[in-house]
Amino acid sequence: MLLSGTVVADSTTVIEDGAVVTVDDEIVFVGTRQETVERYPDHERRSFDIVAPGLVGAHIHSVQSLGRGIADDEELLDWLFDHVLPMEAEMDAEAMEVAATLGYLECVESGTTTVIDHLTVNHAEQAFEAAGAVGIRGVLGKVLMDKDSPEGLLEATEAGLQESKRLIEEYHGAFDDRIRYAVTPRFAVTCTEDCLRGARDLADQHGGVRLHTHASENKRECERVREETGRDNIEWLHEVGLTGPDVVLAHCVWTNDHEREILAETNTNVVHCPSANMKLASGVAPIEDYRDCDITVALGNDGPPCNNTLDAFSEMRQASLLAKADSLEPTALPADSVFEMATTNGAQAAGFDRVGKLEAGWKADVIGISTDSSRATPVHDPLSHLVFAAHGDDVELTMVDGAVVYDQGHMTVDATAVRERARELAAQY
Repeated sequence: MLLSGTVVADSTTVIEDGAVVTVDDEIVFVGTRQETVERYPDHERRSFDIVAPGLVGAHIHSVQSLGRGIADDEELLDWLFDHVLPMEAEMDAEAMEVAATLGYLECVESGTTTVIDHLTVNHAEQAFEAAGAVGIRGVLGKVLMDKDSPEGLLEATEAGLQESKRLIEEYHGAFDDRIRYAVTPRFAVTCTEDCLRGARDLADQHGGVRLHTHASENKRECERVREETGRDNIEWLHEVGLTGPDVVLAHCVWTNDHEREILAETNTNVVHCPSANMKLASGVAPIEDYRDCDITVALGNDGPPCNNTLDAFSEMRQASLLAKADSLEPTALPADSVFEMATTNGAQAAGFDRVGKLEAGWKADVIGISTDSSRATPVHDPLSHLVFAAHGDDVELTMVDGAVVYDQGHMTVDATAVRERARELAAQY
């Protein structure tokens, strides 16, 4: 396929009248429209106002989609233990399938082509199958919780690890390697030392498997970890093996200088979730400090109950504006830096090579975007527009691995039926 328009190839490269050519699952050419049409005269052509790489949601909770808006005006631990975890505990296999499918549909509708998805304890295979059906690229993991957890989610340490092992063997590299696995402890508050060390051992036993957990999101959380372990949160995770280039830590709002040194020295990936951190009043993550330490920072929406949307465009805007307001520095987190967080940095955190950029030889994860609205008029700077003005509903086409998974309302599954069933199931929460 030949996709033409203003091509935003990456955070530094814009081709005003450009085009991208895909063959099978790869991009084979990026250039001006004229030279592209001359080289590939017989390719199917699609024209858009902006052509860009698919975005990466580096920390989401697709299975919380049925709880969108159920726990407003709460802080993290109350929100989690009083509302969200009880909902997860009640979800059966059908609810899990519908919730995950709904989440992935929202992602591809709004231009997110890759996710790192923190599932729940039960029925994880339903989400893997949903991801395969929708066609999204993702790193998914069953959640591990072996202490201080509600009934229905608490499980024996070894049982959780063994179930994770089974899922790795079944789904890591599934769907033409679009879907991979991340061993996924919920967070230190609900995981014993044996569980956390077991998670590291399990990842080490299976090459390419990531580790994905929450860390230092909330002051109460950090205090509780310190009381139980005698360590600050990142120090504790480092001690039990949950740091390194294969580790994805969501939030990292409350870290000290020593913990940042650990993150930098171990090349651990951090995921910034500004909207969720604001809504739960968790605080403002020190993203500029992380960047100054050369820590890879990606961008995530977190879950619908603490964000209300999985639109990655809104998250880019929030990230930049929050950094500027917090630092009183207008140059903080400019558009190019935020776009990098939402594309190549997210792909790096997920462990996918050649994802997050429009370049020959890279994976054909491409989105076509419309600027045919008053809100999008005029577009002086396409990159600025994508970060500060674009919305997910501007996306007209989403391609993953060369396959079109969203095309002006048409998807690989019956979205209308999924939404109808989601409304019926959500009524009980």
